[in-house]
Amino acid sequence: MTQFEEQASQELYEKNLITENQFQEIKEYRSLNIFSLNVELKLLLSISVLMFTSGIGILIYDNIDSIGHIALLSILFIAICGCFYYCFKNSKGFQKTETKFESPFLEYLVLTGNVLTCIFIGYLQFQYQAFGTHYGLATLVPTIVSFVCAYYFDNKSVLTIAVTGLAAYVGLSVTPQDIFNESSIMAYKSLSYSAVMLGVLLILWTIYSFKINLKTHFAIIFLTFALHIISIASITKMTDYYDYYSSWLLFTIFLIASSVYFYKISHQLKSISLYVFMIIYAFIGLNIFLFRIFENIDFNDIWELFILLLPIYFIASIVMFIKLIKNFNREIAK
Repeated sequence: MTQFEEQASQELYEKNLITENQFQEIKEYRSLNIFSLNVELKLLLSISVLMFTSGIGILIYDNIDSIGHIALLSILFIAICGCFYYCFKNSKGFQKTETKFESPFLEYLVLTGNVLTCIFIGYLQFQYQAFGTHYGLATLVPTIVSFVCAYYFDNKSVLTIAVTGLAAYVGLSVTPQDIFNESSIMAYKSLSYSAVMLGVLLILWTIYSFKINLKTHFAIIFLTFALHIISIASITKMTDYYDYYSSWLLFTIFLIASSVYFYKISHQLKSISLYVFMIIYAFIGLNIFLFRIFENIDFNDIWELFILLLPIYFIASIVMFIKLIKNFNREIAK
């Protein structure tokens, strides 16, 4: 890696892209062998937040009879107040543009306070039915709190929780294990319409945010959720063999429109993740579409040819995928 960096610096110098003084400064800096622990420290902070919030949950579960509900809620409330007091005291306040904090500790303290707030509201609803039979409010209120915290403190982790809560409020299952449960979108295929509407709403909000220049760096999060939600919902509906109204064709159009949009926006934002997942979902959708078109055709006479061509098709798809990724990297590097 060091040899590669030295060669890169030498090439820049030979092409007169950097001066001799800059070249010497780069060599002197690299000779110090300084390395960053930023990623490692953030990973430890993330693990700390996860362990702390998990510990709170275990504490509630193990001591719910001996300590009492009021005491546990009081402890949670005090912890939440402490977190947000420190955050509000040391934050720079709300800003429309991206905000950088001097210490990453504040960012993870906001995340801790937000997660504890979600636990507090959920516990309150479960034990005392604070929202009565309006169970959706128990999801909507933490979602609103998360959105406020995400925008005020400029926290992407909290924004992820907020969008997840919004999807849960709409009725979508967002955990991997729910894919196999009856509560998931795979079981209740009517939720596909709600999922597409939610995805479109996230896209429209992103467009509006760019228009008013409001936290535009949040766009990648909204668009990532929108891409996955719309694509999974469309693919799910395309595989619905109990669909008597041929709405799978409508969702094929949704998937095509989604693929075209995310193809363009991935180039604009230079986002390789959006581009890769767009290709994967488009490829899956294309294969499902071809299968549904040709499922009623009798291949008895040419099934041997079909089997021979199948490996070639997949190999060609892999080669095309690699070529598309290389072209994308070349285009965004310009």
